[in-house]
Amino acid sequence: MRLALFLGMLLAFILIPFFLFEDHFNVLGQRLLTQHRNAWWLSPAIAALLAADVFLPVPSSILSTAAGVLLGVPLGFLTNFAGMTLGSILGFATGGPAAQRTLSSGDRLRLERLWSRWGPWTLVLTRPIPVLAEAAVLFAGASRMPRGRFLRFSTLGNAAVSLFYAVAGSYAGRWIS
Repeated sequence: MRLALFLGMLLAFILIPFFLFEDHFNVLGQRLLTQHRNAWWLSPAIAALLAADVFLPVPSSILSTAAGVLLGVPLGFLTNFAGMTLGSILGFATGGPAAQRTLSSGDRLRLERLWSRWGPWTLVLTRPIPVLAEAAVLFAGASRMPRGRFLRFSTLGNAAVSLFYAVAGSYAGRWIS
């Protein structure tokens, strides 16, 4: 029961800010696209917003595609990858302490066993899916997944999704022009 409550709390941690602040982040994304197209700070700002996506309702798909439109494929990819990877690391680091404070040792053991079997590929396969991507990195931290294994699989998922959005954005930018 505690494990189910913990998993529900982690999902609420992601979903509640999404419902409260989604409109504000959509407006911010629109402003970035229309008013600041060639600004020097665009890449760090996009990366920071993507990193914050693990805790805030950032429209990451739109923002990652915008990185491809505004920055091109190489810089768009690097920007997306840096932001997504930093967000993954922050989520991983947050999941562990949250589980320690909330779950019994038996519940943590069950979560660790479940995640050792399904967790690595869950990180890769959920990366393009809003909310599930953030939940996956939190669960990875909560399950005490080895850092090296976490970094290998989350990097794989982040790289694939980052490249896809940068390429899609770049082509969309050319098509719109």
